[in-house]
Amino acid sequence: MNILLVDDHAVVRQGYASLLRALMPDLHVREAATGEEALSQVLEQVPHLVIMDFGLPGISGLETTRRLRQRLPQLRVLFFSMHDELPLVRQALDAGASGYLTKNSAPQVLVEAVRRVLAGHAYIEQSLATQLACASTRHNTDPRLQCMTQRELEIFVMLARGTPARTIAEQLCISAKTVSNHLTLLKSKLQVSSHAELVHLGIDMGVVRVAG
Repeated sequence: MNILLVDDHAVVRQGYASLLRALMPDLHVREAATGEEALSQVLEQVPHLVIMDFGLPGISGLETTRRLRQRLPQLRVLFFSMHDELPLVRQALDAGASGYLTKNSAPQVLVEAVRRVLAGHAYIEQSLATQLACASTRHNTDPRLQCMTQRELEIFVMLARGTPARTIAEQLCISAKTVSNHLTLLKSKLQVSSHAELVHLGIDMGVVRVAG
């Protein structure tokens, strides 16, 4: 089985690659540091599974997944990220990911996730799956999030995290003007008048978290 591990932090990426090789010796693990590199490697040799980080330099893990799935609809992608905000988990699943778990997971959980996704099953970290189920049962998703397109939600999250518009444009491969247009539409949809209000709203909605 061939796996492509995509993470921009070399020490972290190499550490997880070594861990997978040790615990699953039948795997051949390749590595990529960026979304662009991942796209190139997949074109050269299609892996059985891509383990994808969310935040990457250049195009984001989410955008990389969209592009990979457009070209290869059967490709399995497992998100492995430090982010556990439910809107981001939903975005990953909507983009076609087969699973999602956080980097707080124990090594055995990562191995279990890899095995299940390779076997054709979905895998969502238990705590995240519980939160998703509870949110669905309570129908408590903020209606303002539901009215956004997937692209609008992605830009909203990035803006709320303080990502500069130019960086957003580079990561999503769109123009700065397009980002500005999205920001204007988002302010209108969310009924906010400033970037600061947008950030506070993102915290209130749970799409970003304040370290504490």
